[in-house]
Amino acid sequence: MSKPIIGIAGSEIRDAEGPFYGYRRSYVNEDYVDSVVQNGGIPYIIPFTANDEVVIGQIEHVQGLILSGGHDIDPHLYGEELQPKIGEIWPARDHFDMLLLKIAEEKGLPILGVCRGAQLINVAHGGNLYQDAGYRKEKTLKHNQGHTPDLPTHGVKLKEGSLLARTIGKTEFLVNSFHHQLIKDVAPDLREVATATDGVPEGLENEQGNILAVQWHPEMLHKNPNTPYMNNLFKFVVENAK
Repeated sequence: MSKPIIGIAGSEIRDAEGPFYGYRRSYVNEDYVDSVVQNGGIPYIIPFTANDEVVIGQIEHVQGLILSGGHDIDPHLYGEELQPKIGEIWPARDHFDMLLLKIAEEKGLPILGVCRGAQLINVAHGGNLYQDAGYRKEKTLKHNQGHTPDLPTHGVKLKEGSLLARTIGKTEFLVNSFHHQLIKDVAPDLREVATATDGVPEGLENEQGNILAVQWHPEMLHKNPNTPYMNNLFKFVVENAK
């Protein structure tokens, strides 16, 4: 049997110097590609486009979807104005990712949201975010470690019996952390199934069992010999591909 094609939602980067200063390039971090390959899938980078017809055509070619990390999500999508500590937003990418998500859900594809991808899934389903960790009143851990991508730095606890716990095969472990926005109110049709030790939501899933969303970066941990179970998140997408 042929291996399933797993789409990885792409972003753009601009050259900051050199002869092509300001030049826009489509990309995803290589760890996403490696994670899919290592776990039996064929990675397919889905480049950003503002053309909805093209987006619809792109998602027709994949059997699973990974929503990758990146920009802050436009707060207008959850009824708020921009607050001073918000980072760079890109509303056109929000639309692109949400359209990919919508069609993938309609097709019943397995979906993995990573960091921004988890936040986007929550917002798309009616949840909201803290625009910055500093706006959370409760005592909050450092959620943006800022260095050493494959170093786990804070604890999470998963709900016993949840799809996420069954997929990973553990209920307590350390994760890496590279986000300054936090999930605030979880969407009504999603379940919080992973929580940081400070109470911040770190993992979501849906009732249908085809969406997993994690706030950490498993693709950066999949090669770490101390965290091989992070590969199970990518196996979930590959093995349930349709």
